[in-house]
Amino acid sequence: MDEDLISDRLLGRVRRDFPDADARRGILGALRILAVELEDSLQSTERLLTAVVVIAAGDVDHFRSAVRLARTDWRDLLMAGGLGDGDWPRTLDEMLGPATR
Repeated sequence: MDEDLISDRLLGRVRRDFPDADARRGILGALRILAVELEDSLQSTERLLTAVVVIAAGDVDHFRSAVRLARTDWRDLLMAGGLGDGDWPRTLDEMLGPATR
């Protein structure tokens, strides 16, 4: 398993959406735990975690709700986060910026 499950571009989005350093630390810790919990979904980790962050829209309570949704049904999470359709890679790029290689 990768040391850090959060991509640089998702980290940038979290920094923008959660400017408070203490809140951001908690958000990032929760995202890492969630990534491990959702491994069996066989979905892109970045896709799943981005859906949580997008749903949260910078609000910690919304973040907690999105995490609960992810744990209940990751498919519903992807739909609610706007990443449930076949063009999700393009949408992900729109949400986070282009992936760096």
